[in-house]
Amino acid sequence: MEPIKGKYVLLAGATGGIGAATARLFAGAGAHLFLTGRNNEKLKAIAAEIGLPEQHCFAADISDQEQVSGLHAAFFSSYPKIDILINAAGLGIIKPLESLTTDDMMRSLQANLLGSFNLLRFFLPYMKTEKRGLIINIPGVLGKTPMAGAAVYSASKYALVGMMQSIREELKRTEIRITNIYMGGVDTPFWDTIDLRVQREKMIRADEAAKAIWFLAQQPASAVVSEMVLQPFNHQAI
Repeated sequence: MEPIKGKYVLLAGATGGIGAATARLFAGAGAHLFLTGRNNEKLKAIAAEIGLPEQHCFAADISDQEQVSGLHAAFFSSYPKIDILINAAGLGIIKPLESLTTDDMMRSLQANLLGSFNLLRFFLPYMKTEKRGLIINIPGVLGKTPMAGAAVYSASKYALVGMMQSIREELKRTEIRITNIYMGGVDTPFWDTIDLRVQREKMIRADEAAKAIWFLAQQPASAVVSEMVLQPFNHQAI
């Protein structure tokens, strides 16, 4: 396993439940962290909690190309390189088809697909120059197995998976690795705004999800974990 200590890591979605737990774990492991998220106040609070200087944070909506350009400039003004890119950002809209709107679809695509696309456009060229790096995305289990009410969410996550599979083909002659982690229900604020009765006490905890990402970030140089599926042991909608 390759140690995380000393690695230069960009973590997008750091203000979410999984992202914040991942930030704590990676900071404890000695990574050179750079955090981004949409909520500047939450971003500063997480940075203060883990002892990260404010200049190693940059509030951005990654679906906005200009903001990701600013993120890119801020990252490389702080750090000389990027070893690991983790995208834990995302938006969940779960409701029946007749309740969905065009705006729901566009917001899902912008948050879950366009955001990843923008990060790759700005940060992958450095990895290509170095011919090495690790990219971790979190399509979620609904990017592999849809459920009722997840039409726009699954559409955006399936699109993300397809995009990453295509990009993986472009990188065959490099040591750049791409990993997708398909997580089932994780007990985070993601569920606070979703009108679906679920057993949150039986979901994966955010710190457990972060440990899975931490494990994947230590893949040996001779191999790649192309995908991981992490599901609650016993959970269902009620």
